[in-house]
Amino acid sequence: MSTSLLKTTAASLCGLLILAACSSAPTPKFQQELFETGASPYARNFNSSVTDTCEAARRALLSQGYLTTMTRNDTVDGTKNFQPTGDTHVVVEFHVVCTPGEEASSSSIVYVNAVQNGFALKKSDTSASVGLSVLGSLSLPIRSNSDAMVKISSETIPSGKFYDRFFGLVGHYLQTVVRTEPVVSDRIETHLLPVPVEAAAPSPSPSPSPDIADPIGKAASVQPASEAALVR
Repeated sequence: MSTSLLKTTAASLCGLLILAACSSAPTPKFQQELFETGASPYARNFNSSVTDTCEAARRALLSQGYLTTMTRNDTVDGTKNFQPTGDTHVVVEFHVVCTPGEEASSSSIVYVNAVQNGFALKKSDTSASVGLSVLGSLSLPIRSNSDAMVKISSETIPSGKFYDRFFGLVGHYLQTVVRTEPVVSDRIETHLLPVPVEAAAPSPSPSPSPDIADPIGKAASVQPASEAALVR
């Protein structure tokens, strides 16, 4: 009899354990994050500079109808609106961050994250009554309707073909975008320009002075009249 009692007790305990396991709440998704060191589906390496890669990412989003903002050269944000039905609205927010690569200075790593926000149209009816004292206790009901979009969900889009298509489009634009050239880091030497030499003004030539008659020679060339007569 004791053996049957033990078996019954053991079966009861097993049943309680099974019920407890089935009734336990599932593990939240954020606790299932592994943070592995392997390849990430949200990142991709490119053989281009950070500036060129982010420019290609911006063009990729623009080509698909996203409204982009680029406050820095290494980040791109984009949004796009969807309306699956008349009462639902979806907004996709795209976030791109470009960092230098690990292998070479001309490589970069692109990290991407997309969040899907869901909105639903909520209708609310409000009613009120207005009493008129002049007519006694008569009350007039007043009804009004107000519609508003209420946020009902927000979730990061899981990895998959969604990001693969984006990275493929970034690679396509990297082949067509004009890439920037790095500035050469050689030493730049500066030299002063020679001072222009003003042309010297020609010195004025001396004006010819009037001939001064030599009194001695003139006197010698003029013979007195008496001597001229003797000579004859």
